[in-house]
Amino acid sequence: MTGDDDPAAEPLRALARELVDIAVTIQDAAAHATAALTDDALLRAAPNAPSAARPAYRALLRATTNGRGLGYAFTGGRLATAAAKAGAMLGAESLAVRVLATSLRLRVAAVALAHPELTGDPMLVRLIDAAAADRDVEAVRALRALVKDRGAVRALSQLAPVFGEVLALRALLDENPLNDATAWLIATGRGFATADPITGMSNRAIAVLDTGEGAARRIELTAAESARLCTRGSLLGFLANIGTIGTTGRALVQSVEGPDGVIRHVLQAPGMRTGRPDGDSPQDLLGAFSSAVLASSPYSRALAEAVADYGPPPGAELALVGHSAGGAAIMNLAQDAGFCARHTVTHAVAVGSPVDFKRPADPRTWVASVTNRHDIIPTLDGQGAGTCFDLHPGWYVVDYSDSTHLFPHCHSIERYLANLTDDLPEAREHIEQRLAPFRGRVVRSQAYLLFDRPPDPVGFPFLAVPTRRVDGPGGNVELPIRCRDGDALTAYFAVRPAAAAELLEGTGLGPAVRVAGRALVAVHAAWNRRTSAGGYAELHVGVVVPGPSRRSSRSAVRPDLLRAAELRRSGTFLVGSAVDTVAVRALGSRLWGGETYLTPLELRLGGRSAHVTAGQILTLRGRLGPGLPVNDPGLVGYTGAAGAVLRSCVRARGRARLHAAPSLRLLVEPRSAHPLAGRLRELALDGARPLLCLSSTTRQTLRDAAVPVPRA
Repeated sequence: MTGDDDPAAEPLRALARELVDIAVTIQDAAAHATAALTDDALLRAAPNAPSAARPAYRALLRATTNGRGLGYAFTGGRLATAAAKAGAMLGAESLAVRVLATSLRLRVAAVALAHPELTGDPMLVRLIDAAAADRDVEAVRALRALVKDRGAVRALSQLAPVFGEVLALRALLDENPLNDATAWLIATGRGFATADPITGMSNRAIAVLDTGEGAARRIELTAAESARLCTRGSLLGFLANIGTIGTTGRALVQSVEGPDGVIRHVLQAPGMRTGRPDGDSPQDLLGAFSSAVLASSPYSRALAEAVADYGPPPGAELALVGHSAGGAAIMNLAQDAGFCARHTVTHAVAVGSPVDFKRPADPRTWVASVTNRHDIIPTLDGQGAGTCFDLHPGWYVVDYSDSTHLFPHCHSIERYLANLTDDLPEAREHIEQRLAPFRGRVVRSQAYLLFDRPPDPVGFPFLAVPTRRVDGPGGNVELPIRCRDGDALTAYFAVRPAAAAELLEGTGLGPAVRVAGRALVAVHAAWNRRTSAGGYAELHVGVVVPGPSRRSSRSAVRPDLLRAAELRRSGTFLVGSAVDTVAVRALGSRLWGGETYLTPLELRLGGRSAHVTAGQILTLRGRLGPGLPVNDPGLVGYTGAAGAVLRSCVRARGRARLHAAPSLRLLVEPRSAHPLAGRLRELALDGARPLLCLSSTTRQTLRDAAVPVPRA
C-alpha cells in the first residue's frame, strides 16, 4: 500500500482487526445459543422437561438476552430473526455489536492520526461523536450545521476519509433493523454493502433496474480529440486518453506494439456521464451504481462488445484501464471467466473506483487500484481509507491524500492524472514498470459509443419508408425528405377577420378559424439539421383554415390542430414560404406549392426561450414560458394551384410543448420591401404577440410532395 499513513495508526488498526474477530466469534456463539433455544423439539419438551434441564434452558435464555452476557443476541432462523429485529427497534444491543462498534471507533481514530483535520475541526468532531454514540437527533443537527456552514460538497469531502466507518457505526447503533446486515458487511470487510447503510434499501433492488445486454458502435473522434490521443503506450497516456474522450458515453480501444514487437491491446473506460439516467447509455448514474454493486452490468457487457468488434486475436494480451465507474466496469470484465477465456487479461488498473470486492477470474491478472482518500466514489462498496483489512494482498493499492480535499474535483480524471504525474512518482513508476509490455508505438485506435441495448437503425421505424427519386437542381433528390433531427416553432396570432378573408378569397377554403372573433394566423419556422436533402431551415406564414369543403370556423378545429398531420383536416393556407438552400427552394413548388423565397434563416430554441430571424422578413423572439407536453402534431399546409387545392403534410415524431402564455414578439424588418414582409404588415403582425406557441426539439419528420385535394 502506498499512502501517507502515520506509523502510530497501525497498532490501532491491528486492535480493530482483533476486535472484529472477537465480534464474529461472539456472533457465532450467539447463533449456536439461539439455535439451541429455538430448536423445535426443545421448545416442545421444555414445559415437561425434568427440573434438571430447566436451569440450562434458562441459562441459554439469559445468555442471549441479558446485557451482562451476550446482550440481546438472537440470530438465525425465522423466530430469532423476528425477535432480533424487534429488539433492534427497541434499542437493544448485543455484545457483538458493541465490540464491532468499538472496532469502528478505533479505525476512525487511526485515520485521524493521518488526517488531524478530523479531530481539529469542532463541527466534524461533533458529527462523528454523535454518530458513534447513537445520538440520532444530535447527529442530524450536526450534519445540518456542517452542510449549512460549508455546503454539501465540502462537507462530504471533509468527511470522506471516515465516511464508511461513520455510516457503519450509524447503521449498527440505530433502531433500523433493515440496515444491520450492511453494517456488519462494512465493519467486518466480508463483502460489499448490499443495502443503503441509512435506510436499509437493497442496492440490488436499485441496480437491477439497469437492464440491457450492452452494445457498442464504432464512432470517429473529432480531429482535435484524435490529435490529443497518446501515440505511445503508458499509464499517463492511457489516463489522458480517458480525459480526452470524457464522460460522453464512449470508450476507447488501442493496439500497442510492445518493446518485443508483439501487438497488445488496451481498453480504456471513462467514468459516469453527467445528467439524469437516459435509458440508452450504460455510463449514466444507474449504470455506474450497477457496475459497482453487481458482478456484471450493461456497462461491462457493452465494453465486452467493443472489444469483440475491435477483433483482437483469440488469446491476445489485453490490459484494462478505467476511471470511476469505468474502473468498476473493467473489473467486472476481469472477473468474467468467459471474457478471460477469450482474451488474456494481463493488467487491470482502476482509478478512483469502488472495486474492493471484485476478484479477477485469472489469478495471473495484475491489479492496481489508485484512490484519493477524499474521493467519495471508491467508498461506495463500503470500504475506504479507514479500513483495517488487507483485502487484496496481491494487488498494488495506492491509497493517498493530497491538498485537494474538495469533491468532486478530487475525483476527476484530470486530478488523478496530476497526482500520478507530480505527487506519486514511486507509484507511477511502479505501475509503468508493470505495464512495460504495453509501452510502445500505438498502431491503431478505435472509439466506441456504448449503449444499454443495441440501438435501432437511424430513424427506424418512423423514417423507414419507401422513397422515390425526383429531379433537383443538383441531381436527383429522394422523396419524401427524411429529417433525422430538427427543431420547430409554430406561433399562432390573432388578426382582423377582414384581412384574413381577403387572402382566402377565391381559394375555396372557407372562412379562417376564429378565436374570440379574431382570425388565426400561423408563423411556422423549422431547422432541419440532418435530412436526406441536407440541412436546411424553412419559414411558412399562413391563415389557419378548417380545411376544404368546411364552411364553419367554429367546428372542432382547435383540438384538430393537435391531431397527427396525416389524420388532420384543418391546416394553414400558406401565403408565403422561405427557405435557406437553393436545392429545397427548387423543390418548393412540388413540396408545398406557392411561391418560395430564398433568404437566410435561423431558429434557436433553448430552455424556455425562442429566437427566429428570417433575412429581411422578420424577427420573432422572447420567452416561451412553461409548456404542456404533447405529441408533435406535424404540419398541414394548403395552397392553390390552377384552380385546385394542394395539401402538403409534414408527419412528425417526437414530443412538443404547448405554451399557453408566451411573451414573444414578432417584428417585421423596417423598410423591408420583401413581399413576405409586406404580407405580415397587411396582417398587422408587426409588433404582435402570439396567443400560443408550439415548440419541438429533436423531432423527426417526413415531408413528401403536395397532392391535389379531390373535389367533394
